[in-house]
Amino acid sequence: MTCWFEGPLAAFDTETTGVDVETDRIVSAALVVQDAPGTRPRVTRWLVNPGVPVPAAATEVHGLTEEHLQRNGRWPAPVMYEVAEALAEQARVGRPVVVMNAPFDLTLLDRELRRHRASSLDRWIERSPLLVLDPRVLDKHLDRYRKGRRTLTDLCAHYGVALEGAHDAAADAVAALEVTRAVGRRFASRLERLSPRELHTLQAVWHAAQARGLQEWFARSGTGEVVDPAWPLRPGLPAAA
Repeated sequence: MTCWFEGPLAAFDTETTGVDVETDRIVSAALVVQDAPGTRPRVTRWLVNPGVPVPAAATEVHGLTEEHLQRNGRWPAPVMYEVAEALAEQARVGRPVVVMNAPFDLTLLDRELRRHRASSLDRWIERSPLLVLDPRVLDKHLDRYRKGRRTLTDLCAHYGVALEGAHDAAADAVAALEVTRAVGRRFASRLERLSPRELHTLQAVWHAAQARGLQEWFARSGTGEVVDPAWPLRPGLPAAA
């Protein structure tokens, strides 16, 4: 029987106006689907006119200017509908979806759906749950004592995955997918007997433990930063921004 890391996978990524999941907006998104390792992935891209200013700092990261998005981007409401439908389709067919640092991208999408569709991501996947694979959570759990950062760029370097065009949603999604396959192969003895559904459940536990550890470190260092233990989606606030 084919292990999950050698089978069909999808991957999802966004580029945004900033890093606050409650107030920032999606400016581009991509979903890639790969039927087997080494095959050409099918890529769907979305470009969004967020309807709010795009900070220069965000443009420096992903290269998308406010002018470009106003001229070429689509309005958020139909895009968020299409993105949610595309993810729901992955859930319906049981295809795992790789999302690097899932609580960021999926929570942002959820807040955009609340903002523009008066809905939520949970409503799209309530009948068929999304099976998420987060390479950041997997790597931190399986190689917990390795020093250094664990951004997508760092993970690509560590696992020998090429990352061309970083901070392009499609390029980042493809790279995250390949990193996840590489993690699976490196730790096959610990992962090959687990189904994607079992891994999804375990990652929620692992992420919560990782969050507690980071929270304790922040407390010892005297910073007031709060780490949310929820994974892969943070609970909705009473009123979205």
